[in-house]
Amino acid sequence: MDKIKLEEKLDRIESLLLGTKKVLTMEEACDYTGISRSYLYKLTSRGEIPYSKPNGKLIFFDIDMLNKWLLQKEQESNGEIEGIANNSVPGRRL
Repeated sequence: MDKIKLEEKLDRIESLLLGTKKVLTMEEACDYTGISRSYLYKLTSRGEIPYSKPNGKLIFFDIDMLNKWLLQKEQESNGEIEGIANNSVPGRRL
């Protein structure tokens, strides 16, 4: 097996293992979310993302709260929007 494929497999295994952790470090949260380290720091400094700083230095993320934050402001599909519109106006079809 060549080196690139092996590294890809290790990356996939590592991402699966991250899914079993309850608390993530800054680096793990970056890997898990795909958000850059600088942008994640910006989100924490603005208070826009839930995090913990128990010792006043290191930042940690609860994976459940992180997932909830990632899935906020869920967008409905066009089909769902059409269904809502059709149900809210009698006799109207989009």
